[in-house]
Amino acid sequence: MSTTNPRSVDIDKRADKAGAADAAGKADKGAQEPPQPRSVRVVLLALMIAMLLAMLDNMIIGTAMPTIVGELGGLAHLSWVVTAYTLATAASTPIWGKLGDLYGRKSVFLTSIVVFLVGSALSGMAQDMGQLIGFRAIQGLGAGGLMVGVMAIIGDLIPPRERGKYQGMMAGVMALAMIGGPLVGGTITDHLGWRWSFYINLPLGAVALVMITAVLHLPAKDPSKAKVDYLGAGLLAVGITAIVLVTTWGGSEYDWTSPVILVLIFGGIASLIGFVAVQRQTAEPIMPLHIFGSRNFTLMSVIGFLVGFVMFGAVLFLPLYQQAVQGASATNSGLLLLPMLLSMMLVSLVAGRITTSTGRYKIFPIMGSGLMVVGLFLLAQMDTGTSRLTSGIYMAVLGAGMGFLMQITMLVAQNSVEMKDMGVGSSTTTLFRTLGGSFGAAIMGALFTNRVQDEMSKLGGSAAGAASQSAQLDAASLAKLPDVAREAYQHAVSSGTHAAFTLGASIAVIGFVAAFFVKEVPLRGAGPQSPGESGETQAPPAADGKVAQPA
Repeated sequence: MSTTNPRSVDIDKRADKAGAADAAGKADKGAQEPPQPRSVRVVLLALMIAMLLAMLDNMIIGTAMPTIVGELGGLAHLSWVVTAYTLATAASTPIWGKLGDLYGRKSVFLTSIVVFLVGSALSGMAQDMGQLIGFRAIQGLGAGGLMVGVMAIIGDLIPPRERGKYQGMMAGVMALAMIGGPLVGGTITDHLGWRWSFYINLPLGAVALVMITAVLHLPAKDPSKAKVDYLGAGLLAVGITAIVLVTTWGGSEYDWTSPVILVLIFGGIASLIGFVAVQRQTAEPIMPLHIFGSRNFTLMSVIGFLVGFVMFGAVLFLPLYQQAVQGASATNSGLLLLPMLLSMMLVSLVAGRITTSTGRYKIFPIMGSGLMVVGLFLLAQMDTGTSRLTSGIYMAVLGAGMGFLMQITMLVAQNSVEMKDMGVGSSTTTLFRTLGGSFGAAIMGALFTNRVQDEMSKLGGSAAGAASQSAQLDAASLAKLPDVAREAYQHAVSSGTHAAFTLGASIAVIGFVAAFFVKEVPLRGAGPQSPGESGETQAPPAADGKVAQPA
């Protein structure tokens, strides 16, 4: 039988208290307490403002472009105002994600906001088209970090099981940008001048900066341990740039078999092959290839690509069809998409709530992909006699499909990577969706344009010849055409829409098939699970079962 010294017991108790206090201090510095619901809502409000900045910009600028060209000139370089922004955004997206993993999410995200605001201010002060293109590229660099930063920070703060509660908010921001962008852009340009289309970002960005600085608290990283894969970043940027330029220029600026396009294709392929080789060897890869070892992550990347392909095609061709065939006004073009966007927002909200309450989500990619196929097939049936009510119902079906997929793809992808890879996981998923949009706009656009011009060439005559010069005549131009030419053009647009959406439906079938292979891995925050239970690479939940903070 052993005896215990009372003095030693007292010392042990004091040591335990000191150790507990020390541990608490370290926790305060490193892995902060899970945020309370109210503080999460405040942070999310700031993040949604930043997200709105990135999504609203192109919508506003598109409306202001005719006025900008009228003042600055440079019509031949008009497309570069959008292309420079898109290129910079796509190329920088993976880099911002990795920098957030290495240096800390908050500081990198704030930097991206500052870069975006600097680009916005400079764009508003541009004196010629060359300056505007260069400043738009700076703005695009910042925009690449905005979307990734928002998604990665949400991934840090809110466990996947609880994130469904906030899906409706994110879908609402997207709908607001698509509907309100053209309206805001037109109003600002008419009453304040086109420069305020860029300056409007400054007060919104300032609010986001102040709020995030004040209320967002994430663990700091040790910069001395960070090693940036500059070679991999460069190769990836070159590869992405080549892909975007091929999809932007192919069939429009240059023929598909022209030397420029062929050089871009082979140069892009060579860069991406080199990028993969570098990622296999470097210690801190920009895009760790092991994240694709998760079946769910790979499937969500594929489905995200297809969602981008379909969504950007729909946003491009639906307003065109309703303006050319159904006689809608271009001024309210954002409102033309209202059935699709409202359906997308409501379904996303419902799917998020169900995911949070049940922890089940596999059914949503299947339902979303299936509805997307059905919606695109229905839209492909539209002709010159389709009513606005009928087309609105078809759009609502497509919107419901995208609503099931828009946030679920990101949620499942983030749940499939470790917390230390949250940034690159978010950026990779975002990149695939961006590239899908680029491919969708290019391929569906080329098919649409060729079909319209083929149909118009069958008519013959001077009026038809004038109409065939453009696959996107506005309402004023259409009104000047003879009745025969106008009816022929409307028939051609219906035929082009049919071809584009038939292709979209065929592509969406791939996503429908892929959705059946998704494994329903328990979402972090839903309770403990044994390691390896799911067969997926997944970070363990936090000790409190609520918020798993990055190391």
